[in-house]
Amino acid sequence: MTEYMHTDSAAPIEVVRQHSLTALVRDEIERHIVEGRLAPGDKLNEADWATRLQVSRGPVREAFRALEQAGLVRTEKNRGVFVRTVSPVEADEIHAVRAVLEEAACRMLAPRIDARQLAVLRDWLDAMRAAADAHDHDAYARADVAFHDALVAASGNLKLYETYRRLVSELSLCRRAARVMDADATERSLAEYRAILTALASRDAGHAATLMLAHVNGGL
Repeated sequence: MTEYMHTDSAAPIEVVRQHSLTALVRDEIERHIVEGRLAPGDKLNEADWATRLQVSRGPVREAFRALEQAGLVRTEKNRGVFVRTVSPVEADEIHAVRAVLEEAACRMLAPRIDARQLAVLRDWLDAMRAAADAHDHDAYARADVAFHDALVAASGNLKLYETYRRLVSELSLCRRAARVMDADATERSLAEYRAILTALASRDAGHAATLMLAHVNGGL
């Protein structure tokens, strides 16, 4: 009985450990892709990543599968796993869906937004302002992405947020060349963010949604 109980309790613990390890490996590889350390078309080697992260090849293999489901890599038979390339046409399609999701997020968030959520969004807007003043392109891009992420997350719709996160990850494959900051465009973007925040704070769902849709489409 004791031996049976030990075996029975150890199995789910091992499953959880393996799942957690796979998630960590997936997150690390995804970070390399999103940050541009791995470019579209780069090949991912299972053995190399296992050595680099000091794990067995099993979690790396599972991480590759998860990344493929997330649209970040593709598997070619007899060739291996590669960082996916997003075509301009596909990027336009992804961007259009993202705009609709963020419009919906504003409609959901405006009637229920609280002081803490507003403070978080204002903090990210302040971070964008500081980055723009310092001409720090990368810091501005990070704060920009974080602002949108915080807004969609605050909408309270988990399925919408999960779909949004996948689209943003896919878009990261094709927008690295657009990191040069144009002063006029940056000031215009910051003004649009301030207007969106004002509409949200006023709980004007329709106006916030309209402003967000125009902002996202304007950034295309």
